Amino acid sequence: MSFFENSVFFGVTISIVAYGVGCILKDKLKMDIFNPVLISIVAVIAVLACAHIDYDVYYSGAQYLSYLLTPATVCLAVPLYEKIELLKEHWKAIVAGILSGVLTTLLCVLAMSLIFGFSHEEYVTFLPKSITTAIGMGVSEELGGYVTITVAIIIITGVLGNIIAPFVCKAFRIQDPIARGIAIGTASHAIGTSKAMEMGEIEGAMSSLSIVVSGLLTVVGASIFAQFI
Repeated sequence: MSFFENSVFFGVTISIVAYGVGCILKDKLKMDIFNPVLISIVAVIAVLACAHIDYDVYYSGAQYLSYLLTPATVCLAVPLYEKIELLKEHWKAIVAGILSGVLTTLLCVLAMSLIFGFSHEEYVTFLPKSITTAIGMGVSEELGGYVTITVAIIIITGVLGNIIAPFVCKAFRIQDPIARGIAIGTASHAIGTSKAMEMGEIEGAMSSLSIVVSGLLTVVGASIFAQFI
């Protein structure tokens, strides 16, 4: 274990290898359940648990990957720029779709918190569940939530959105690419957007836009909704 404790790049290496294995499984098996992010999470936890490696040892190296989170999110603006004319043509419907998605998320969190008797700290921890981690961590910390739990919830939301998005669109007969992209991006942020990009260029562009706009709206909306409990 001393080798791992003294290795600066242990966390980075195991994270990249685990994600690579997830990508290979996804390509080979062609099943949404084998999501690379989900596979990498399970693999890293299994390695740390079986080898009895402390999380702090792992994170001392893995933290360098988190530095890429914000620029990676910003890069999602590229497909949006390529579809800028489509955005100008349908901006009213797009804004209405994103706004309704954000309000639905916040209202659902409020309703479930009241049903299960959440404390204020637990309630605000869930409010930013559908926005990208880079923004959600700041919102949770500012409102007094549990940041680490918020990160876990955001990842779970994104992975579930990535897995079930095609099924939901098919079940509800959502065929318009703009509607599908807005729904996926608003509900499951960047991880869901990766699925939207697989579905088509328009879906990916609209989902990328939803990440930014829904993030900003959630920052404002969460601050307001935080007063309700």
